[in-house]
Amino acid sequence: MTLALGDAAATTRLGAAIAPLLAPGEAVLLYGPLGMGKSTLARGLIRALTRPDEDVPSPTFTLVQFYESEPPVAHFDLYRLTRAAEAAEIGLDEALDEGCAVIEWPERLGDDPSAWLGPDRLSVRLAEHGAGRVATVSGVGAWETKLKNLHV
Repeated sequence: MTLALGDAAATTRLGAAIAPLLAPGEAVLLYGPLGMGKSTLARGLIRALTRPDEDVPSPTFTLVQFYESEPPVAHFDLYRLTRAAEAAEIGLDEALDEGCAVIEWPERLGDDPSAWLGPDRLSVRLAEHGAGRVATVSGVGAWETKLKNLHV
């Protein structure tokens, strides 16, 4: 599925549309170069699960932020990881055991993210498109079916 995202508000809406479809054990993988809107999408998703005014800082320096929601959600920024095993050290396994995870820079998990993640995951690839962005959304496992219910 390919979606045109004309501005930051459209990126936020995509995150909010993904949120109600998430279940414990699932991961949302956000790919794209710096400045493409990964944190904006994550913020929209997290605020849809928590509350509209939730403080959702980018976890660039903390690497992970945990939020009490239903399901619980953890926001990971793996950009600064130097090896994939560090993901376990910062709580990726526990986050997926207890809830779901939104992961920026999942490519830091290595060539096969399935080694770290459950069978149900959504990938969102953000890229420039004219004056805006384009999101290419694909799912594995339960997300193959859930994508049919994604309405932005």
